[in-house]
Amino acid sequence: MDPVTEDRAPEPLTEYAHRLTHKVRAFDRRHPLLWDLHFTGFWVTAALIDYAGGGWRHNAHQLDVPGWLLLTLSLGLSAPLLWRRTHPAAVLTAMLPFALVDAWTGAALQAALLQLVLVYHLALRRPLRTLWWATALVIAPVLVSVARYGEGSWDQQIGSHLMSTAVAALIGVTVRTRRDYTAALEDRARRLETERDQQAQLATAAERARIAREMHDIIGHNLSVITGLADGGRYAAAKSPERAAQALDAIATTSRQALTELRRLLDVLREEERQQADLTPQPGLADLDQLLDGVRSAGLPVSTTTHGSPTLPPGRQLTVYRVIQEALTNTLKHGGPDATAEIALSYGEKAAVTVTITDTGNAGHTDRTARDGRGLPGMRERTALYGGTLEAGPRPRPEQGWRVRLHLPEESPQ
Repeated sequence: MDPVTEDRAPEPLTEYAHRLTHKVRAFDRRHPLLWDLHFTGFWVTAALIDYAGGGWRHNAHQLDVPGWLLLTLSLGLSAPLLWRRTHPAAVLTAMLPFALVDAWTGAALQAALLQLVLVYHLALRRPLRTLWWATALVIAPVLVSVARYGEGSWDQQIGSHLMSTAVAALIGVTVRTRRDYTAALEDRARRLETERDQQAQLATAAERARIAREMHDIIGHNLSVITGLADGGRYAAAKSPERAAQALDAIATTSRQALTELRRLLDVLREEERQQADLTPQPGLADLDQLLDGVRSAGLPVSTTTHGSPTLPPGRQLTVYRVIQEALTNTLKHGGPDATAEIALSYGEKAAVTVTITDTGNAGHTDRTARDGRGLPGMRERTALYGGTLEAGPRPRPEQGWRVRLHLPEESPQ
């Protein structure tokens, strides 16, 4: 197997970190205030420790800053972090006066660096153009401190703070890009899952339509034949018991054929027995003689003429068979007792075929559009699968009856 395409299982440590991160983010989404309180409490505590422990003196420009002012500045530069995620711009603006006072007095509290947290959240949640004025707000106290106390060169002081601001913004942009990329992947996965479900539903609907067509062809045709045989047997029972017995035998044979085809179709639907399903192929041109014998035995004379050599693949053979079956079934239903039918098959090259079925049925029964939507529409659906055409309608006057014409064009090369 190609090592490049081989699926690799994630490392245990990576998988553990991913699960832990997912749990933390899920908890944060459910309880955002709790995480904000913990985060703000940590930095408020750190700022108070820096004030109470005297750690601020190591960086201060002046050491005689009043204690109350130091406490106020420490809280003013840390407590507003509670709203950093919902209102980062407002929080950064609110912290600016405290930062300016901190720079002017020379206290130089470490809590002033918490402004970089706001820069990070602005880069993460707001348009990137807001970083320009956010940088100005962060650098303003630095300019005040350099102008008032003048320790170090301007480019050194401002450059270091600009670098820190750029790093905070870059981290925010990186996290934002990663988050947007992950959201895009999740959205794509959802859309693909939805599309997969839709495709499954469409496939199910198409399969149901196919099964409905097959059921219509099987049941409709065979019941029409059985009805014709039963009517003929009833009239013959009084005068010719032998003819009545022959009709009953034909009814039994036709019923068995219908049951066999129904069992074959239902076996395909049983997933648990798919391997044991009857693998008898669908009817084709070789089964036309049996079909015509059944129609003739039902009382409909049928003649056939053939031109060319039949070289059709199984799918096209099934379409031709079903169209002929449906046309003859309609003749049996609507043609009347004296109707006759004629079938003309013309085979061309590359599996092209033209079939014309005409009958001399009763002119008073020319409306043969299937009321259940499975007859002629089903034939047109089969024909459309191969890019063919199907014409069905009354024969032109003065002739009476019905004509169905099927044409399947040549197969296009794959």
